[in-house]
Amino acid sequence: MRSIALFGPVLTLVATTAFGQPVPPGIDPNTGARPGNEIGTGNSLPLSDKASHIIPGEATSTIAPRLPNPDVGPNAGPRQLLEAARAALATSRTGEAQEAMEQAETRLLDRAVLPSKIRTVDNTPLIEDIRAARMALGTGDRSKSVQMIDAALAKLAKE
Repeated sequence: MRSIALFGPVLTLVATTAFGQPVPPGIDPNTGARPGNEIGTGNSLPLSDKASHIIPGEATSTIAPRLPNPDVGPNAGPRQLLEAARAALATSRTGEAQEAMEQAETRLLDRAVLPSKIRTVDNTPLIEDIRAARMALGTGDRSKSVQMIDAALAKLAKE
């Protein structure tokens, strides 16, 4: 009985990350891969088709689920991604809408900056509209999210 009692803590010490944090059950401690994750393929668990982990502090899990990719090509620009987000919201595909908005924002933030400016937040009106659309989605206000996507699309039309 004593050897079993000592064995439990030893397993806990062995199964830790490089930062000393315990590895959750089912995670490969060598790779960090979760069950069902094929490293390098972009496929991982958990999966969800619902928007989540948008509003800070409101996440019910420490692991954000993988969201469905929008139905656009890999080289889609911000306009196509925002249109895909709008279409996804129209049919209640909130996870796909969130993913499309995040990808659109990322495309717009891809730019060259001086090293001294890398921590400067981009507060352009277009970026702010996309952030507002994501925040509205996070609070469950799909109509406000669509409204903000429309505002972003209007700004893109002027560029």
